[in-house]
Amino acid sequence: MSNSKNKLTHLAIIMDGNGRWAKERGHIRTKGHEQGANVTRDITQYCAEHPTIETVTFYAFSTENWKRPKYEVNFLMKLLNSWLLNELETYHKFGAKFETVGNIEGFSPKLQKTIAYIKKETAHHTNVTQILALNYGAREEIANAASRLATRKEEITEESLGAELNTPYTEIDLMVRTSGEQRLSNFLLWQLSYSEFYFTPTLWPDFTPRELEDIIDQYLNRNRRFGGV
Repeated sequence: MSNSKNKLTHLAIIMDGNGRWAKERGHIRTKGHEQGANVTRDITQYCAEHPTIETVTFYAFSTENWKRPKYEVNFLMKLLNSWLLNELETYHKFGAKFETVGNIEGFSPKLQKTIAYIKKETAHHTNVTQILALNYGAREEIANAASRLATRKEEITEESLGAELNTPYTEIDLMVRTSGEQRLSNFLLWQLSYSEFYFTPTLWPDFTPRELEDIIDQYLNRNRRFGGV
């Protein structure tokens, strides 16, 4: 029987394994990213239909991802732009609101315009909020927040720093990372302080709503102590 105290409202996912998925099948890495984008849609739909999930945050592009081969970065930018435009109908269908976290000013004006457009068009939806972490790094987010407080000569406390972060959403209950890697990769370090973690060997393009449902069932039966006994 599930532990009713473990309510799940905010789910975070590190989508990992696109490149390995493509390599195992003899494809170039970009094929893995294309397939992974389809999975993001499926998981968002599942979250929109879930009775308690209000927010799902996907780690889509980190500040470190700029170090990847130029052709791959260019492909990811084009894929993101076209995917968002194509997904607008899906956002409307499932009542999903689109948001981002990260420094999107590092993207092209065209992509920034698309991001702003999708945010505006989906702002009224309430079934679920889908957040894409784009050009995001947790250390940078925390450092910038502390710098802003210092510039304003405000006291830096846990409360003031948390309020200054660029992620003004509910705390994360469960973080899932695919591909078998067991690290956070500079993702939402502050917000994951008391989250439950689940690492699955499944590569992101093979991840399914059914597996997520099984993971959530396990989460609901965990004993979350939040530092207590």
